[in-house]
Amino acid sequence: MSPSGVVLYGPPGAGKDTITAELSDLRKEFTLFHRLKAGPGRTSGYRITTAQHIEALAQAGEILYRNSRYDAEYAIDIGEVSTLIASGSIPVLHIGQVAGARAVAAHPIRWVRVLLWCSEDVTRQRCQGRGDKDLDTRLKVWHETRQDLVDHATEPWSLVIRTDQLSAIEAAQAIDKARLTSAPAEVRDIRRLVG
Repeated sequence: MSPSGVVLYGPPGAGKDTITAELSDLRKEFTLFHRLKAGPGRTSGYRITTAQHIEALAQAGEILYRNSRYDAEYAIDIGEVSTLIASGSIPVLHIGQVAGARAVAAHPIRWVRVLLWCSEDVTRQRCQGRGDKDLDTRLKVWHETRQDLVDHATEPWSLVIRTDQLSAIEAAQAIDKARLTSAPAEVRDIRRLVG
């Protein structure tokens, strides 16, 4: 089977971390891709670096996607994706912008593109439950994600999962099945999904 990876796109609180943990429990090959990060905020799950390093990688053509959010800069570098694939891992990337999901899909492996969705109320409850101190900012990002989806309603997805209706274990199983069966990315009814 050719190398594969998973893109998890969705708003804050949609379950990216929880589903990634379930994927890793399902198959040890599933490995969270740690994005490069320059700036303040959470450090867990990132490779901390400088904005200058990210810029140097971009100038060298080594960045698949970069973005700014929460007063920090983030990047997905080709080198780390390639290292994971060479080790036999299945990289799992967390992405918060449709443009990022599209940019990563240009990397020549089989990507399972997964849109995770939950209501604003569920995002609020989950962010409060995990103790996020920037709840207002995360709710703002939920709205930005909704608008991003509406603006790119013709973007194809391999799967759309309502994480307020499906357990993390069921979501992980559905993602693995989509990977094993090479589920094609298709245009979905995004306007109906996001209400």
